[in-house]
Amino acid sequence: MITVVGGGFAGTEAAWAAAERGCKVRLYEMRPKRPTGAHQTEYLAELVCSNSFKSRLATSPAGQLKAEMVALGSLVIPTGEEHSVPGGEALCVDRDAFAAAITRRISEHPNIDVVRDEFSPDMAQNALAQGPLILATGPLTSRPLAEWLAQLTGQQHLYFYDAVSPTVDASTIDTSIAFAQSRYDKGGDDYLNCPFDKEQYYAFVEALKTAERALPHGVAAEDETLEKIKYFAGCTPIEAIADAGDRSLAFGNFKPVGLSDPRTGRRPYAAIQLRPENRDRSLYSLVACQNRLKWGEQKRVFRMVPGLENAEFVRFGVIHRNTYIESPKVLTPWLEMNEVPGLFIAGQLTGVEGYVESAAMGIYAGISAARQEQGLDPIVPPRASAYGSLVSHLQDQTPREFAPMNINWGLFPEPEIETRDKGVKREAKLKAAQESFSEWRIRLENELDQPASSAA
Repeated sequence: MITVVGGGFAGTEAAWAAAERGCKVRLYEMRPKRPTGAHQTEYLAELVCSNSFKSRLATSPAGQLKAEMVALGSLVIPTGEEHSVPGGEALCVDRDAFAAAITRRISEHPNIDVVRDEFSPDMAQNALAQGPLILATGPLTSRPLAEWLAQLTGQQHLYFYDAVSPTVDASTIDTSIAFAQSRYDKGGDDYLNCPFDKEQYYAFVEALKTAERALPHGVAAEDETLEKIKYFAGCTPIEAIADAGDRSLAFGNFKPVGLSDPRTGRRPYAAIQLRPENRDRSLYSLVACQNRLKWGEQKRVFRMVPGLENAEFVRFGVIHRNTYIESPKVLTPWLEMNEVPGLFIAGQLTGVEGYVESAAMGIYAGISAARQEQGLDPIVPPRASAYGSLVSHLQDQTPREFAPMNINWGLFPEPEIETRDKGVKREAKLKAAQESFSEWRIRLENELDQPASSAA
């Protein structure tokens, strides 16, 4: 018996993936017995934010990930297509019709028993004694389960707030302006530096102060103590720092000490440092630039930074409630806890971001748990695939503040071709993803008792 906790995107996909592979599954969902501040219905897989499942383009990172999910027997993506509404190139869905259909299919599956009750830490040992346990409780994990996770992982490996700076595609940084240097030349050239002169700096600060800000997400009073663990650890939004004085960032987050602009030979008036987000250095985050600006405003304001005029943002800055673990330190590549055999983590708890990515990790956790239940060895997706790229992010030991990430070109490995053409590189990445995933999927399904079937 496999136990799945959480009836959101990851939980329903995990339950479906395991059940379709012949395993008996017990799926816990606490609503409606215990409601949340975000959900409005009793449906499983209820959409609480956007109704978009990202791009339908087969040539996009999200398109490749969705293709891989469908090949593995996804429930969410085909159901979304059945209940789609106009959304341009994006797959957008009718919220209620979609969630009702997911609920019906899960409830009618002969291998799935849906339990409408809260799962407590006291129930975990009994569940693990019966078989694999998958936690897919999402960003609003209940306080008892969050405290239990903190005990299992060590408090330092569990986060209760996203305080994330924007991240850009390395290939879109203007390196004729941004220069590589660590402060006082200590630590090599790991950082890139975007230098401001005085005029540029004050123009940026003015734009930052007047930019439209996003409203903070609501927080349950019972979670207040837990949230202070991460939120008050130097995570003040930079627009709030700028409000305190025009020069505050130049003396704080953007201080230029120990840096020398090679174009002038002098220290810049201020500087934003960029830090590698992965070992391939295909992604760079803007150090100490966490903010609450609306995403469109972030693109406008941060493109005023010298060297980032044409930057492509793969993730924007956020500060909000979002429980997730430091996966590189506590998870295996097949999403099982290092120190707790049989306990798998799925969805946003792993450190992926977005409906599609969460659902994808649900499928993968369900497959991993099913293989364990059936006595099969773990099997990890190839690095070149969309799945492999997400798993690589979850396993990347690069020193940094680990933060959630959605699927993007920067996560895919660089192709071994001599070209600076971004389009050619992306075509090569896509081809490698398709070919490697196809081979892996054949091997995967041949080893299972029952192949994945269509959700239709």
